Amino acid sequence: MDPRVVYETERLVVRDWVDTDEDRVFDIYRRWEVSRWLGAEPRVMTARDAAARTIARWNDRNQDSLYGVWAVEERSTATVAGTVLLVPLPDPSDGTGSKGEVEVGWHLHPDAWGRGLATEAARGAIAHGFHGGLDEIYAVVRPGNTASLAVCQRLGMRPLGPTSRWYGADLEAFLI
Repeated sequence: MDPRVVYETERLVVRDWVDTDEDRVFDIYRRWEVSRWLGAEPRVMTARDAAARTIARWNDRNQDSLYGVWAVEERSTATVAGTVLLVPLPDPSDGTGSKGEVEVGWHLHPDAWGRGLATEAARGAIAHGFHGGLDEIYAVVRPGNTASLAVCQRLGMRPLGPTSRWYGADLEAFLI
């Protein structure tokens, strides 16, 4: 069975994950140059079987038609370039995400960097969110992540400044 396609752009098919994506997920998240920017305590994926568990967790989350953590597949090669997400941010007080604030994010394999794919995938996720009824969408980026800070700028997101409000980390917040 083919995976559900969430949205498409000129160069990308954004879809649910499939089991055959496990090697690529492991290859992306085993890399410090990717994982160093993610989570409250960044760490690399150290075992291939963790990719299968991660895909299962993401696909469980993808049951909602608006929110998800999706595969970004390059249309021309059918190669997974990385991940794009549109998810509720955790509630700053209790971590439940109940305040209704939503985040767009992207994690791409280094071989997909520098070609505008993160911007294209995120722009599509933002359009998907607005079409689904969202009024605003945040991005949160570690201060040293110049590539992702530039993506926020290319997306036309308004910088809100530094915050430690989400994920227990010092981040730069953006809003569109």
